[in-house]
Amino acid sequence: MSPITKDFILLIPCYNNLDGLVKSVKSIHHPPGKFEILIVDDGSTSAITVDSLSSAFAIKIIRIPENKGVVNALNTGLKALNARIDYNYIARLDAGDTCHPERFTKQVQFLDTHSDIFLLGSWCRFENDQTGKGYDYIAKTKHQEIIKEMHYKCSFIHPTVMFRKEVLNDIGFYPENYPDVEDYAYFWQILTQLKGEILSQILVKIDFSDKNLSSRNYKKQLIQRMRLVNHFGDRKLSKIFSFILLGGRFILPKKMITKLKLIR
Repeated sequence: MSPITKDFILLIPCYNNLDGLVKSVKSIHHPPGKFEILIVDDGSTSAITVDSLSSAFAIKIIRIPENKGVVNALNTGLKALNARIDYNYIARLDAGDTCHPERFTKQVQFLDTHSDIFLLGSWCRFENDQTGKGYDYIAKTKHQEIIKEMHYKCSFIHPTVMFRKEVLNDIGFYPENYPDVEDYAYFWQILTQLKGEILSQILVKIDFSDKNLSSRNYKKQLIQRMRLVNHFGDRKLSKIFSFILLGGRFILPKKMITKLKLIR
């Protein structure tokens, strides 16, 4: 058997966003040799190469010939990782997002010393790189509080998470039957069987721009979130309140909701 030589492998799906990917890789701080970056190129027009990233870190790239969407890209990466035994944890990041210098050190240390925690996130900041405007995303931090909060919002923001590789055997891969909210569904599925926590520190900055504020797929996301709450929710009153809250969001455009967050 191969010994464990890496703390984690960082999974980054990417489609036609080389500049954002380069920015993300440059933000990473962790001892070389103790981690690896796995990029899943989801059919980008120009294939992503290791040389194009100008990084000294260990990087592997899986190239999907044609764009098939983020769920397929994520699961392609997880299936490749499931065949390996030389690492402890899987971390996530999206192209364009950046990490606090101590993000991975803090998450690895926490998981190393809390063997009962399988899914770990952190607080984060959503910020428009062009305007500097943004808001902090704060969530509950302890497992039982997170379970309650999941009825109203996804406590774990996808690019902040790190989880144990055993999750792949216990839970499996990202579900394909919850389009646009596959991360929300995956995390809630994990929490039904395993414990999760969130570090009360902002360790990731998520870039968002005006194009992210459009209503494209927004109502579809709301419908999928209702399905999630109905399936995983275990508190009747919380489910009812969640349906009312999500139903109200059908009335307000996504741009307006985001602008309200910016002035909090």
